[in-house]
Amino acid sequence: MRHGRRWAGSAAAALLTVTSLIVAAPNAAATADAPALTAAVTAKLLGSAQAHTAVDERDTRITVSRTSGRWAFGTAVALAPRQEDAHPTGSIFIARADPAGWRVAIDGEAAFGDLAAESPLVNGRERKFLTTTPTPMYAGGDYRTGMALPFAVGQTWTLTSGPHGWGGSELPYSSVDLAGGDQVVRAARAGAAYTMCQGWIRVIHDRGFSTDYYHLWNSISVNGASVGQGAFLGNTGTDVTCGGAAYGRHVHFGLRQNSAYVPIAGHDIGKWVLANGAAAYQGGARHGSAWAGAGAGLYNYGALGLTQAVVDANGGGALTRRAGPGAGYGALGSLADGATVSVSCSANGTSHTGRYGTTALWDRLSDGSWVSDAYLWTGVNGPVNGWC
Repeated sequence: MRHGRRWAGSAAAALLTVTSLIVAAPNAAATADAPALTAAVTAKLLGSAQAHTAVDERDTRITVSRTSGRWAFGTAVALAPRQEDAHPTGSIFIARADPAGWRVAIDGEAAFGDLAAESPLVNGRERKFLTTTPTPMYAGGDYRTGMALPFAVGQTWTLTSGPHGWGGSELPYSSVDLAGGDQVVRAARAGAAYTMCQGWIRVIHDRGFSTDYYHLWNSISVNGASVGQGAFLGNTGTDVTCGGAAYGRHVHFGLRQNSAYVPIAGHDIGKWVLANGAAAYQGGARHGSAWAGAGAGLYNYGALGLTQAVVDANGGGALTRRAGPGAGYGALGSLADGATVSVSCSANGTSHTGRYGTTALWDRLSDGSWVSDAYLWTGVNGPVNGWC
């Protein structure tokens, strides 16, 4: 639901000046200089692109969940007032005490991966997710996520709000609201899960992605637990422990890449491609040629594989399979709009125009037949599985 803009005004600032340190696993060597650690993590959090505010304007909650020697690990959250158009922001951090002071990195940064590779606080299951090198996948035109929708495959939930900001109407439109079904919120993809605060879970995935789930009731308490795709995270709820507002049970689902929220539009989630509307909370999602706007139901088809595609015949109907990469080759049958196919490799052939433009690229499917890439959604502008 709508919870976005920063709280402004001197009265608000006066209420948001407390910085708290919670140490869940104290260690003398790592916590002897706790005030300096708190200050370093707070400065890193509020200096990030997600906070957009000065240290004395927000209440921050620094939770040190693990320590060992000169290492510390935990979460850092900038709380928000419990009202519409307000939102908490937060990061997972790793800190190391160096002679010059605490060196702090937050999830998604290249420095975070470097510290995670060195730190004795990071277990083997986490390491494969936390040491992922950030890459400009979104900027490079790669919209593949390998994610399902954040509920059980085979269920239909309501898209109560289309793409909007993590906090509300601000850009980027990184988030959607979902409700209904059995009300059980599940991990969209495998990863390492962390409790940011009550009701708010973050799962860090591979390929630079992470996903946020807010307003949960009965949410799990985790500190780096390995979760599989579809793992239970909590139930839809109206929890606003960290701030914001929620009217009616739902999950506020946000997409992050590297260290920031990114536009969810254009990405595939559960074999639906999200799309912005004229304004925040509008828009919807497309599966093949089928469109579902805000207020409509989304069926969770499961995750689209990184070398798979969804048939988009650009208006319904069927897509003809050919014996080679071009319209002049013999027809071998057809594929229904919305069908999932596996791509073996690609080659150039005759040119065709689909929903997303004109291309001469053709894709060879796992059964040996060929289809024009103009009528497939693969998530990349080019071969999804190399050249034939």
